[in-house]
Amino acid sequence: MKQILAGEGIQLTRSLGQSFLHDANHLRRIVDAAEVARADQVLEIGPGLGPLTELLVERAGRVLAIEKDARLVRVLEQRFQPLLDRGDPAFELVHADALEYLRQRPTNWGEWKLVANLPYSVASPILVELAQADSPPQRMVATLQLEVARRLLAAPGSSDYGILTLLLQVSYEPQGWFKIPSTCFFPEPDVDSACVALSRRPEPLLPPARHLAFAKLVKRSFSQRRKMMLKLLKADWPDSTLARAFAEAQVPAQSRAEQVSLEQFVRLTQHLAPDSCCGG
Repeated sequence: MKQILAGEGIQLTRSLGQSFLHDANHLRRIVDAAEVARADQVLEIGPGLGPLTELLVERAGRVLAIEKDARLVRVLEQRFQPLLDRGDPAFELVHADALEYLRQRPTNWGEWKLVANLPYSVASPILVELAQADSPPQRMVATLQLEVARRLLAAPGSSDYGILTLLLQVSYEPQGWFKIPSTCFFPEPDVDSACVALSRRPEPLLPPARHLAFAKLVKRSFSQRRKMMLKLLKADWPDSTLARAFAEAQVPAQSRAEQVSLEQFVRLTQHLAPDSCCGG
């Protein structure tokens, strides 16, 4: 990696979260965790210099790689030139900001898998964007900062449990994770990393039409973690509506958001936003 970067005169940009995983064993573990097979379509965001991309192209039927850095796009074009020259449908390389791409080009991701060492600076919004899509990927396997990984896996009552936990877990079930030492990256990041596997729920807890209402409820509830959730929600709903919803969802009136389970948030959404269910 050092030779390639030096040869191309590339200095990595920390603001983009550019730390590249080079350890072959962990790269294989990521692909194995995604259960990539020849029938799969795979979305990779932030391919960097392409070591994970190479494994994905070998195993998957189709790979769409999105890279923001034009310098790295040139490296990838050279590395995968034979595939690109013959217009092989098994590999497509897109030069774009991934978050803008996802927002501006709504896609049915239902038959896709996300497999990526996500740029740490945008990992959370990318995962949320995909999870809240009308047809989210069937599986998402991503390398993240360890602290972000813990938030994805968190349970009620823990300090890691919060907005990100709920926005992902309403659509996905955590399937496992493993830690990746900083020495496996170049340059070595200042934070620990982990790979997390998430599998789309067989039956959605809420229809897509209710996801915005769910997100609004969750964000308001966690806007001040130390305050009682009921008091915070009075900014959006009348007292009588809240009292009825909390009773029906079996949420104690004194609860703080971190004490309320995913299932309770789902029930609250169903009671507080009944008009958003249509079309789901």
